[in-house]
Amino acid sequence: MEISWRKNLYIIWSAQLIAMVGMSMVIPFLPLFVKDLGVTEISEVKRWSGLVFSGVFITAVIATPIWGWLGDRVGKKKMVLRAIFGLAVSQLLIGFSQDVTQLFIFRMVQGALSGFIAAALALVSSNTPKEKSGYAIGFLASSTAAGNLLGPFIGGLMADAFGYRNVFFITSAMCAVSGILVFFFVKEINKERSKETNIWDNYTFVFKHQRLKYALLLLVISAAAISMIQPLFALFIENKVGQTAYLATITGSIFGVVGLFQVISSSFWGKLNDRHEIRKNLAWALVGAGVGYALHVVTTGVWELVPIRALLGLCIGGVMPSLFSFINKCIPAHKKGGVMGIASSFTMLGNLLGPISSGFIASVTSIDFMFILSGIILVASSILAYYKLKENPNAKHKLSGKDKSEIEERIAAGILN
Repeated sequence: MEISWRKNLYIIWSAQLIAMVGMSMVIPFLPLFVKDLGVTEISEVKRWSGLVFSGVFITAVIATPIWGWLGDRVGKKKMVLRAIFGLAVSQLLIGFSQDVTQLFIFRMVQGALSGFIAAALALVSSNTPKEKSGYAIGFLASSTAAGNLLGPFIGGLMADAFGYRNVFFITSAMCAVSGILVFFFVKEINKERSKETNIWDNYTFVFKHQRLKYALLLLVISAAAISMIQPLFALFIENKVGQTAYLATITGSIFGVVGLFQVISSSFWGKLNDRHEIRKNLAWALVGAGVGYALHVVTTGVWELVPIRALLGLCIGGVMPSLFSFINKCIPAHKKGGVMGIASSFTMLGNLLGPISSGFIASVTSIDFMFILSGIILVASSILAYYKLKENPNAKHKLSGKDKSEIEERIAAGILN
């Protein structure tokens, strides 16, 4: 088992890296592709760009918990394969879009068919020894950060070299390669199946579970606080450096510092979560991230942002892995897919709400205020995490007998103390 779980982890990490590079390659030029499809009015380009970008999240929020529940019933590896090949098909369809309406529809298809990160998390967490689960989740998170760091840079180069449509076809091929890797080399060790026939059983379990409810709330809040800055960052940099021919390069470089240090720190936080109480690690990560955002407003030059963005990346690298590690410890094995799917949908909800809310708030305040607001939200979240995410020592006791699954659920939910 020792060799198998590590082999699974490394292969899924590689597959997720390839997929995330492919998926993030298309983000920088989506508005330009919208214009290529015949939308000429600037206001319409902005409107359709927002719709096209959010289309994935709209359907994924609904579909991901369903796929997770199905994974508990038919197998988590099958759901990873379904997600990755679903991405390959959806990217192919997007590449063949003839107008912006088709593009929007195919982006929604992508959200409905994908859910790769949630499926990979469920597979890894259920097939990794409990004492190594924090490390595994943190390590897996580093592939997402690395993919999001490399993808936009590679995508920009490819779009200039081969054209927008061909990047979607290349992305489809990359996802297919990832799927082939998983199909041939990943072995599902723990094949325990759920006997539940109702997807709402997972929601009932989650909302009866005090600590899980707070963890999901923190997922939404943290994701929203982090993502609300992203649409405004280029404007923030422009205010620092003024109009320059290298604005895009400077913005991309400074923005990418966070991703680089997320890659470096994710595994560290994962190991820390295996050794120390998760709520304390999460609280420190949230405080550090909050301070990092607030410090942006006191800088006078763009290069002063580099160490601040490095601090931010180191701390953000601990937020999501810590939350998912905590959630993983609260879930019995036969519910991991379904509950991880719900958790991922809450993260997507935060990623959807953050940019939408920041646009409205920034329009009546300022960009600097948004950095301060994000910092305040994250620091306040650290207090919630510290006091509400206390681990239940009884959940660590080994159970046996025919009622094991039922007792596991009750202990995880905090019913037995």
